[in-house]
Amino acid sequence: MGAPQPDQPVGVPSDSDAAGDDGVAIRVARSGGIAGMTRRWSVQPVGDEARHWMGLVDRCPWDEKPPPGTGADRFVWRIEVRVRRVRHEQVIPEEHLQGPWRDLVEAVREADSGAAPGD
Repeated sequence: MGAPQPDQPVGVPSDSDAAGDDGVAIRVARSGGIAGMTRRWSVQPVGDEARHWMGLVDRCPWDEKPPPGTGADRFVWRIEVRVRRVRHEQVIPEEHLQGPWRDLVEAVREADSGAAPGD
C-alpha cells in the first residue's frame, strides 16, 4: 500500500460544514514523513469565535503558490477552508509552513486536540 499523495484532498469543507453566513470550516492534514501516514485536524467555530478564525484565515496568502518542497520523507500540509461560501485550499511543504500558515495550522491542531495554547 503506497503513501498518500500530497495532492489528494482531505475533504474540502462543504457548504453544510460552514453553517450560515458567518460559518467557518477549517481542515488541516499532514501527510508524508518516513511512515507516510496522514494526520487530520479540523475546527468549525461559530459566532464570535468564528470571527477570530476568519482573521487567521484572512492573513494567509491564498493566491501565492509556495515553493516546492525538497527531499524525500518530508511532511506536506494541506489546508482547506470554507468561509461563508468561499473555498480556499493550499498545499505547503513543511519547510515553507511559516508565518500566517504556521499560525493557522497550529491553532487548528491545538483546538482539535483540546490542548491549551503552548501545550
